[in-house]
Amino acid sequence: MFDYFFGKKNRDEIELVLKTTDVDWDKVVKVSTSHYVFPALYCNFKRVDFLKYLPQELVSYMQYITDLNRERNQQILQQAQELNSLLLANNIRPIFLKGAGNLLAGIYGDIAERMVGDIDFLVSEKKFFSTIKILKNNSYGKEENQNEYSTRNRHYTRLVKKGNIAAVEIHKEITLEKYTNEFNYSFVNKDSQLINGIIVLSYANKLNLSIIANQINDYGFYHKSMALRNAYDIFLLSKKTVAKDAVNTLDKLKHPLNCFLAACFEIFNQADSLTYNPTAKTASYLGVFNSQFNDQETTNKRFKRIKIYLDIKLIIILKCIIHKEYRVSLFNLLTDKNWYKRKLVQLGIKK
Repeated sequence: MFDYFFGKKNRDEIELVLKTTDVDWDKVVKVSTSHYVFPALYCNFKRVDFLKYLPQELVSYMQYITDLNRERNQQILQQAQELNSLLLANNIRPIFLKGAGNLLAGIYGDIAERMVGDIDFLVSEKKFFSTIKILKNNSYGKEENQNEYSTRNRHYTRLVKKGNIAAVEIHKEITLEKYTNEFNYSFVNKDSQLINGIIVLSYANKLNLSIIANQINDYGFYHKSMALRNAYDIFLLSKKTVAKDAVNTLDKLKHPLNCFLAACFEIFNQADSLTYNPTAKTASYLGVFNSQFNDQETTNKRFKRIKIYLDIKLIIILKCIIHKEYRVSLFNLLTDKNWYKRKLVQLGIKK
């Protein structure tokens, strides 16, 4: 199984490193936990009998965390199935997204591999508010200190239910407003798939959304950065669909998605399933992406500049002219003294 997914060459190279290199396991743990791939690392090492090269104390800890995550995911699957039954009984067809959707589709060799936060699902805009009402009538409610829902948000405020493991996010959109005309409910619904009575995205749109979540919704395209959890999902999904073709179905999103695919191609040692469309812009993107691993100081400074840019992005100011809720939000931000202090610290002007 490992050879099918990752290739014998990769397995042999990894084993050589484990045998001959003094690995800094503290850094491995730090990176893998911060990227939410710690259980995936354990599961893959276990499949190829590489755990024998790790410190026993670390192996025990990895197993403990992985077992906890497996138990949590079993509860998430049960909760998702209950939500699906509830909504179908009310003539609503939810499309389950992201981590929960991937668990439901069975793309992992072990459900413990994927760390999942919320249960996300998508409904049509005309069913959005009725879906919220149904969940609230079935003991779901807002968490304490949660902000009120704004119509500019892609999903409703997170809802929780006593006794259930995960919060729920009801989506009416799945990407930033700039791209909703090409990647939306209508687009993904037409080729969604039914697996064990539950609707999930097609494998191609699972792959697209996994990239969009990082590149667009979390602004990874600006940072030229990568979330390894998303990258691992992309790699697994690339075994079920042609990644390059999936990205090519889009227009405005094609370039940022192709760049992330190119970065995955590099990270997974040029796996054939991650072949992308080579362009001059993509090559430029990869140049910055790869440079980040060698010059952390410059990278950190660039990240700070990007964050400030995103915070005061001109589009927000333009929206304030049109929408009252944006004007109120901007006013609250600009009258917040703590916000100014944080910006000064980020710029290195004040400590």
